[in-house]
Amino acid sequence: MRDLSGVHPPVATPFGGDGELALDAYDNNLREWLSHPIAGIVVAGSTGEAPLLDRRELWKLVETTVARIGDRTLTVGTGAESTREVIFVTRRVAELGANAVLVRSPSYYLKAMRPDAVRDHFLAVADASPVPVVLYHIPQFVPVHLTPDLVGRLVEHPNIIGIKDSSGDLRNLGQLIEACGRNAQVLVGSGALLYAALEAGAAGGILGVAVIATRSCCQIYDAWREGDHRRAGAMQERVAPLHKSLVAEGGIAAVKAALDRLGLYGGVPRSPLQPADAAKLAKVDAALEAAALGVSA
Repeated sequence: MRDLSGVHPPVATPFGGDGELALDAYDNNLREWLSHPIAGIVVAGSTGEAPLLDRRELWKLVETTVARIGDRTLTVGTGAESTREVIFVTRRVAELGANAVLVRSPSYYLKAMRPDAVRDHFLAVADASPVPVVLYHIPQFVPVHLTPDLVGRLVEHPNIIGIKDSSGDLRNLGQLIEACGRNAQVLVGSGALLYAALEAGAAGGILGVAVIATRSCCQIYDAWREGDHRRAGAMQERVAPLHKSLVAEGGIAAVKAALDRLGLYGGVPRSPLQPADAAKLAKVDAALEAAALGVSA
């Protein structure tokens, strides 16, 4: 089983003034993120505006990342409403060099998404995928709950190796850790909970705030691994407000504005998402100043 331990930034997708992918800017951002001891990169996660990308763009992002990432883990978001579509995209990104895929539940036909339908969807994807599958639980965007009981049954499949839990609920995270046991690893999705999640038994995190404060998130993980709990806790106290202000409250526009402020390329979100207005930009500046943290900090 591929080891997912560590910090995996779910990287932002930059667009140019013409609305197309800004691949050169993306490659420059990758250089910065990969200069830190991260475990891997997640392409086409929520922070990467996955639902707003077309297939052609996804292929280009994966190809660009594969050329840069070396032996670290490249996880690609391949969630879609159709099981058939998920399998097609999963097979293609695996051909391009992805090491794992991150798959959310279908939710458009919400009433039909009973546990047996969700189970069959993930098992079909796991059967067909050439690379390991990581389940994605993000109830604030996808209102299909991957309950600990269901997850415990799913991870009995040898090709389902983990779950990202973005519920922000430590109790739920603990139940998922217990349900996964030795069959799979749990990754926390909240940058405010990384240290607590590690203490509870999580393997690491896929953290939106790690796109902004890459080194600091890695330092939390490294300090915890070395048994320096005081340092890990102190770093977590600095990162948590940044997560709350920029990721949980500010969303994609705030994350991209923060990248611009830090010397990387954020740019504007893709429509229908709106760019940061003056009030949001002021909050971004205040959060960065208060945290005294940056991508290189």
